[in-house]
Amino acid sequence: MTNYLRPLEEEIYLSLVIPCLNEEDAILLFYNEAITALSTVANEKEIEFIFVDDGSTDKTIHILRELSTKDARVHYISFSRNFGKEAAILAGLRQASGRYVVTLDADGQDPPSLIPDMLEEVGSGAFDCAATRRGTRKGEPPVRSFFARRFYALMSKITDIDIVSGARDFRLMNRNYMEAVLALPERNRFSKGIFPWIGFKTKWFEYENIERKAGRTKWSFWKLFLYSLDAITAFSTKPLAIASIFGVLLFIISLILIAFIVVRKIVWGDPVGGWASTSCIILFCGGIQLFTTGILGQYLAKTYTEVKQRPHYIIRESQ
Repeated sequence: MTNYLRPLEEEIYLSLVIPCLNEEDAILLFYNEAITALSTVANEKEIEFIFVDDGSTDKTIHILRELSTKDARVHYISFSRNFGKEAAILAGLRQASGRYVVTLDADGQDPPSLIPDMLEEVGSGAFDCAATRRGTRKGEPPVRSFFARRFYALMSKITDIDIVSGARDFRLMNRNYMEAVLALPERNRFSKGIFPWIGFKTKWFEYENIERKAGRTKWSFWKLFLYSLDAITAFSTKPLAIASIFGVLLFIISLILIAFIVVRKIVWGDPVGGWASTSCIILFCGGIQLFTTGILGQYLAKTYTEVKQRPHYIIRESQ
């Protein structure tokens, strides 16, 4: 397997990996805030910014080119099209060469002001990773908050990993932790599940929900729903067990109903009637079959994707 990991450079103390998708209004705000927050942590030779342009259609790449020209610490990777945030995070981690690496969004919802405290915890050696979670979802649409909580509750029950509710992709990790993340080659990536799956000691930081400072969110309800399906199929096989249970239950129910009809015919001689109830039963059973077939299809589709071994992303331009 190709080794994509960039060699460790001793002079780089901290690498910041920032996925971007149409963030032309937020990049400079984030950059200035990060510079201010990190001014007491490292000198100008010890940090690097790795922006990953995930196929933006606005002026994001133009701003990144200008920024990299003005500041040698700024690097960027630009995809040939939109491959998704997970691919962007992966590309940034592969490019990072710092002793410590932090992943965070450019929209201002992940406060760079937390990085010094996170560095202190991980740098002490007591922890391998510093992770963040939102204490509240204030400012988020109620429907979205409700389904997000239900998703985390479901994941905690059907998987063997501890996914903390409100967890963000805003994490700071040491080199060993990052290399463990990169050692997982799967195409169907769900970072919030990968991070706890690999283990290690993690220190959690909690903060209030922060609304984005510029631009608009790229996550619609439908995209989040599909993302949740990816997460479930990536870290749990229990839906397959549920499909099997449905099949067994329907089989038992059908045996009971057959026995009832036979006895009714023999004892009372009544004809079997009721086309409406029969239609309902057929529709019900057909719906269950389609549901369970859909579950199987999800896993089969993920297997198909993995077997093709296509790259996670294609780089159009980098600096």
